[in-house]
Amino acid sequence: MKRKFIVGIIMVVIVAGGLAAVKTMQIRNMIAFGASFTPPPETVATAIAHAEAWQDVLPAVGSVTPAQGVIIAPEIGGTVTEIAFESGATVNKGDLLVKLDTSSEDAQLRAAEAQVQLAKLNLDRTQKLRADNTVSQAELDQANATLTQSQANADGIRATIGKKTIRAPFAGRLGIRLVNLGEQLDVGKGIVSLQSPSPLYVDFSLPQQDLAQLQTGLKVRAVCDSYADTNFLGELAVISPELDTVTRNVRVRAQFENADGLLRAGMFVRVKVELPGEKSVLVIPATAVLSAPSGDSVFVLEPQVVAGKTNLIVQQKIIRTAQTRGDFISVEDGLKPGERVVTAGIFKLRSGMSVRENNSVVPENSLTPTPPNT
Repeated sequence: MKRKFIVGIIMVVIVAGGLAAVKTMQIRNMIAFGASFTPPPETVATAIAHAEAWQDVLPAVGSVTPAQGVIIAPEIGGTVTEIAFESGATVNKGDLLVKLDTSSEDAQLRAAEAQVQLAKLNLDRTQKLRADNTVSQAELDQANATLTQSQANADGIRATIGKKTIRAPFAGRLGIRLVNLGEQLDVGKGIVSLQSPSPLYVDFSLPQQDLAQLQTGLKVRAVCDSYADTNFLGELAVISPELDTVTRNVRVRAQFENADGLLRAGMFVRVKVELPGEKSVLVIPATAVLSAPSGDSVFVLEPQVVAGKTNLIVQQKIIRTAQTRGDFISVEDGLKPGERVVTAGIFKLRSGMSVRENNSVVPENSLTPTPPNT
C-alpha cells in the first residue's frame, strides 16, 4: 500500500512538471512574438501644404444698428380714437399712424378762427378810418396786434391738434403695436417702433495696433448665422476719433445698403475689413491642426526605408498659425511648402508611428464652405 502511494505521488509530480514546462514554453513564445510583433499601419487622410495669395483682413464681431430708428410716442397725452397701421407694415414719411381725441381742441379752434375773422374785420375798418384821420395810429396798431394775437392763438391750437395726429417721421418698417383703441396715452408712452431698413450700420471695435491700417472707404464683409451662405458687402464709413480707455480699442462703423432687407437692427454679425493688397501664405486644412496648451502642432508624413522597403511614418511638428479662411488655416512657422500633413485620424497618432494613406472619402475643403443646416 505504501509503495503504491509513493508511486502515485511521483506520477503527480511528473505530470505537474510537464505542465509547468509546457506553460513556460508557451509564455516564452508569447513574449518572443510580442517583441517581434509590428502593429498594422493606421489609415489616415492627408493634404499637401501649399501657398496661396490671401488678402489681408481685420476680423471682428459687431452689431447691426439702423441709420434711423425710434419708438413713436406722443408729445401730448390723450385718448386713442384711431389706429391707422398694422404691426410690421412698411410706411412712408408722413403716413398717419395714430389719432388722439381732439374734440376739445376742435371746438377751441373754431372759436379762435372766429376771433381771427373778427380781428380782420376790425383791422380793415380801422385802416379805412385811419385813412380819413378819424382814429389814431395807436388804435390802428392795437387792431394789428389783436389780429396777430388771434392768429397766434389759432396756430397754437392747430399745433396741439397736429401733435395729437401722430405720423411717421420717416419711411421704414413698423414693429409690434403697443397701444389699443380707446387707451389713454401719457406723454412718452410708446406706440410702435419704426426702423429704417436701408441703409444700416454695423458697429464694431478693433485693437489700436490696427488703427494705422484703417481708412474710410475700405470694403467690409459681414456674415450672420441667419444667412450663413450670404456675404453682405459694405464699406467703412466712420472711424471714432478716440479710443476706449479700458480696452484700448477703436470703435468703427461700416455702412451696408441692405437693399434686400435681410439684415435687421440688433443682429450679431461677424465682419472682416478687407485691406488693400494680397500676400502669399502657406495653407493647410484646419482639421490638420492639433491644438494643445503647449501650442498647435501637425503630423507630417515622412518615408522610412526598412530592409529595402519604404514605409510611411508620421512626425509631430509644432507650428504657429495665423488667419482662418473657411476650411483652411494659414501657417506662419514650422511647416514648409509641399509637406504632406495628416488631416483625418490625428488623435490616434504619435511620432514614429507607421501609417497608410487613404484619401478616397475625404470631403472637399473650401474657402467659402456652405454646410447644410442640420
